Amino acid sequence: MSDAIRIVEVGPRDGLQNEPREVPTAAKVELIERLADAGLPAVEATAFVSPKWVPQMADHTEVLERIRRKPGVDYPVLTPNLKGFEAARAAGATEVAIFGAASEAFSQKNINCSIAESLERFRPVASEAKKYGIRVRGYISCVLGCPYQGEIAPRRVADVAQALYEMGCYEISLGDTIGTGTPAKSKAMIGACVEHVPVAKLAGHYHDTYGQALANIYASIELGVRTFDASVAGLGGCPYGQRGDRGRGLHAERPRRAHRRRSRPARRHRAVDQRHAQARVRLKSRESNRCQAKAVKSPCNKVCQMDPKSGLCIGCARTLDEIARWAEMTDAERERVMAELPMRNSGTEPELRRAAKRR
Repeated sequence: MSDAIRIVEVGPRDGLQNEPREVPTAAKVELIERLADAGLPAVEATAFVSPKWVPQMADHTEVLERIRRKPGVDYPVLTPNLKGFEAARAAGATEVAIFGAASEAFSQKNINCSIAESLERFRPVASEAKKYGIRVRGYISCVLGCPYQGEIAPRRVADVAQALYEMGCYEISLGDTIGTGTPAKSKAMIGACVEHVPVAKLAGHYHDTYGQALANIYASIELGVRTFDASVAGLGGCPYGQRGDRGRGLHAERPRRAHRRRSRPARRHRAVDQRHAQARVRLKSRESNRCQAKAVKSPCNKVCQMDPKSGLCIGCARTLDEIARWAEMTDAERERVMAELPMRNSGTEPELRRAAKRR
């Protein structure tokens, strides 16, 4: 498998769909052309959806017809049903995307039908696309958590991925729509999917709501995923998430940075195991100086504030690694740990540094 990382730029669609103010068509066209000129191999241009539900995409036909298409660059568009597909084909689309969900509740909110009904809608789209030689990419939302349903079982994600792959999707993009995933959950989810879909046909779409996207990308790379969706300037989010859980796009340059870090030769006497490597990536990322309570259930019962010098939380004196393990525990396990191991100290910086040295 190649070590090259492929970026699918989704900013003009996923990035702009949640903007409250109308973005002029000319600005959208210019953004798409500049992104293509920057060297990106795929730029998702727009979505052929109802303006009633996503007003920002009302000019989809004009956008697709006006863009200057660069040779070698793909310009996929979203098409939720056959009506959207026919409009996209008439506007000159050469690649379309169909989008389902691993959560029943989210599917109803997003496309007003159940998962099973959505898959039935997609079958004629995939069939028509094959007839006209148009490639089809599949999206799955809420693979690592749903704002309405909560946790999503990896098996449910794998079932939807298998259905999309069997329909003829050349690639399945796995979306952490609200950004609550962790590396451990990402690996479990991908592990379930590769039982039915080749890993080379999978892509990662991680929102960076709580600063976990880079760590999830790192974990996905270790399992063989080489394609990631990203959004210019970190624009984006899902308009159907609850307030505070709508996700945030991932900066387009960050997947390549994660891969470069992974590819560096190991330094002598500094071998670390996989868990420590993930913790170090999180600590060095822009958001890693804090652990949001929604992203990780903190031993502090509040937001953990990490001390960058010691690598410990100022409140509970735990490492990122320990906080991540805490998030995987049940409530009963947490109570037992707290009874056996109370807060280690009051959290003053000198004490934290001494504790870090003793370790």
